[in-house]
Amino acid sequence: MSLNTDWLNFDGGERSYRLYISRPANADTPLPVVIVIQEIWGTDAHILDLTDRFAKAGYLAVAPDLYAENGQRPDVLKEERIEQVKAFLNTLPPASWHDPIAREAALEKLPEEKREEIRSTFAELFGGLARLPERLEILQATLRFLQEYKHSRGQKVASVGYCMGGALSALLACREPSLAGAVVYYGNLPSKEQIKGIHCPVAGFFGSLDERITSQVPGFAKAMQEAGKSFTYEIYEGAHHAFFNDTRASYHVQASRDAWAKTLVFFEEVLA
Repeated sequence: MSLNTDWLNFDGGERSYRLYISRPANADTPLPVVIVIQEIWGTDAHILDLTDRFAKAGYLAVAPDLYAENGQRPDVLKEERIEQVKAFLNTLPPASWHDPIAREAALEKLPEEKREEIRSTFAELFGGLARLPERLEILQATLRFLQEYKHSRGQKVASVGYCMGGALSALLACREPSLAGAVVYYGNLPSKEQIKGIHCPVAGFFGSLDERITSQVPGFAKAMQEAGKSFTYEIYEGAHHAFFNDTRASYHVQASRDAWAKTLVFFEEVLA
């Protein structure tokens, strides 16, 4: 399928925002929207590929760049710096990623300039998890933009997020009554107190080996049921965190195939 793709900056009032947009080239009418919310690695090749995949399914798909400030990324979070961190971490066992001693021992083997760049970008990426409220504001601004954008005006909007983006997809549902649906891939789930703000169906996809995240699912499912809200989910046996990311060793093809099919069915239902 031929797609029209572009990076677009839009004015959100006090600041401007940057997002990747993809849509079927021959679709002339406004389309329902899927907001694709990034992993901690930003709007990288994997996220852009997923955005195009949702566009090929017949949606206007957008991926907001949550690291852009007034339409441009700071040096510490530019794509090449993040790729440098990813390449470094891929040389370590996953258990060492958040082990400061093991990480520093590996860093000490690198040239000083490269070592300092990796340290600063790593700190900015993983320290940025404390800034989820700021990221959520970007998503809310994106939602307001899409409500008036010529290719989506008058259409329903749903979200899907991965890892950090999965948590943000659920939080967007807690904050925005107009959201038609939210999909969470291996992201932290909202608290019982936050659930009262959810007005749309939520779907979740998790790996059985991702215990820190997946252990939250039963409590969230129970709280959603007690609140009379819709939550469907799958926990894939033998799948790790980030099982859907086909650029990483954690990729699980069977779980990904099933989750992709169920995600498209979910969007067909909530965006109809």
